[in-house]
Amino acid sequence: MSFLLILIGWCFAGLALAGSAYQLLAARLLRRLLAPPPPREPQSWPGVTVLKPLHGAESGLEAALASLLAQDYAGPLQVVFGVQSPTDPAQAVVGTLRRAHPAADVALTVDATDHGANRKVSNLINMIARAKHEVLIVADSDIVVAPGYLRGVVAALGAPQAGVVTCPYRGLPAEGFWSRLAAMGISYQFLPSVAVGVGLGMAHPCMGSTVALRRETLERIGGFAAFADQLADDYAIGAAVRAAGLRSIVAPVLVGHLSAEDSLEALVQHELRWARTVRGVDPAGFAGSVVTYPTPLALLAIIFTGAAPIGLAALGIALICRFLLQRGVDRLAGARTGPWWLTPLRDGLSFAVFLGAFFVRAVDWRGARFRVDAQGTLGRI
Repeated sequence: MSFLLILIGWCFAGLALAGSAYQLLAARLLRRLLAPPPPREPQSWPGVTVLKPLHGAESGLEAALASLLAQDYAGPLQVVFGVQSPTDPAQAVVGTLRRAHPAADVALTVDATDHGANRKVSNLINMIARAKHEVLIVADSDIVVAPGYLRGVVAALGAPQAGVVTCPYRGLPAEGFWSRLAAMGISYQFLPSVAVGVGLGMAHPCMGSTVALRRETLERIGGFAAFADQLADDYAIGAAVRAAGLRSIVAPVLVGHLSAEDSLEALVQHELRWARTVRGVDPAGFAGSVVTYPTPLALLAIIFTGAAPIGLAALGIALICRFLLQRGVDRLAGARTGPWWLTPLRDGLSFAVFLGAFFVRAVDWRGARFRVDAQGTLGRI
């Protein structure tokens, strides 16, 4: 075996060992991220309007939306749902929820007006006129929350100079093998990366799981219309809030992201769009995230070194650290996202998506295909 191949193998082994250290650091920082702050009971809880843009009756939608109507919150709560098609089956789900919660303040907007390439933001622009309250929360339709969700988010928004609040999230499998694999990617790959980025001060995320801000803050940054052509609209909102001199805060409120992928194709398309979004937002950080894949890197080390001890040792260490991180995530979440024996397969798929994101120039989103430029702006194809 040539010296060059062995040298490459040692480099992969070094990256794998660095990635193993990253797994242990992520487990520690995740505990810190989710540590609840001292109890804060304001004199009064402000009125909140939650905006839920919908598209289709995806698996688990009713349960996800119902979790929002079961909040332990002392202030007024309004939920505004929005669809863009009069034939969207999500309307039937909203009707079911209204009948089950007759006392809830629920509104439904049906408006096909497009304001830009990002149809979710177009939906929000159409919905905002129905919002009654000063505190606005945008949350994706596939987010499942606990009863204390609103209290935690609103409390975080009351911090000094707080401009926007977001929430970390874990994966919740719907049904089937691919759904579970997708959920594992969120819980064991994405969530730890958020904890490390926030814990080391390298990232200030604003995620679609929750974007909470005051109406005056939204107006100050140009309203939803300012983000009508952005792929990463949630990130762009957070960046605009920070540019206005306010803080973006990650609340210690873990929510669930319902993974409903029913095929390998659906899973890969979804994750490639996510990866392409992250690469567009932070190219250097995305490239550096190669160390977050220690198991595939250790396997490459074994291949290039001809199964030398350094490669085998790197693989063993990587597997142990991945197990410790996975166990830590499950303990903090209070439930297991996926079995240990599926983790190597999940890691291999994540690494393939990571590599694929460097070659993606277009993304599939809600049945449409878009071109993405270097600034993260969407253009229809």
